[in-house]
Amino acid sequence: MGPAGPALFCYQMATDDTLQEHTAHSAAPSEPRLIIEPGLPARVAVIVEPVIEQLGYRLVRVRVSAAEGCTVQIMAERPDGTMTVEDCETVSRALSPVLDVADPIDRTYRLEISSPGIDRPLVRKSDFERYVGHVAKIETTLPIQGRKRFRGLLIGTDGEAARIRRDDAAEGEEAEVLLPIEEMSEAKLVLTDQLVTEALRREKSAKREAREARKEVRREERQSRHRPQRPAAKGGE
Repeated sequence: MGPAGPALFCYQMATDDTLQEHTAHSAAPSEPRLIIEPGLPARVAVIVEPVIEQLGYRLVRVRVSAAEGCTVQIMAERPDGTMTVEDCETVSRALSPVLDVADPIDRTYRLEISSPGIDRPLVRKSDFERYVGHVAKIETTLPIQGRKRFRGLLIGTDGEAARIRRDDAAEGEEAEVLLPIEEMSEAKLVLTDQLVTEALRREKSAKREAREARKEVRREERQSRHRPQRPAAKGGE
């Protein structure tokens, strides 16, 4: 299956047809990220997020690392949490010229587009709701109940906070804790058999939907080509 981290990386450019197909879609529903990156990645995020949303995707995370000199990694996904290789190619095709013009990095870098991976970051309120029943690791910017690091089962949200059931709670200690999402510096899923099974199911469903969408586009194109054209009306008639 490969590594548990971000699973889809693309270095190819998408075809013009693929790009046109995606830009014809409506923009992704806007839901703000509550956990955002600081510094240079934040500046890159401001540039790329509107482009990604216009294509119908959502930005998950931006990371700038020293890998291979300098690597700008951009995680994105569809609103349903899936992301195919073709989706990565589409995003890469759209972002490359935008970043070339904006030039937020003061040195040569490699652009890397990926899916969030199986043990993915959680950045929006809907992420914590979608993965209820799965285990997450969370780190907060300030201590909550005397600690900054938490691990436990996601059991829902309450307003702009996530509720988890700690798996290290001592006997007689309250296991459930409510953590404000905006006060988290990082939150991500923990790789479990249950999570892998669900991720594979989502991926299979996304591929099936993508195939059906491509078939529908080709069907409409064939119908358009074979549709008889009405002759232009003659003047005076």
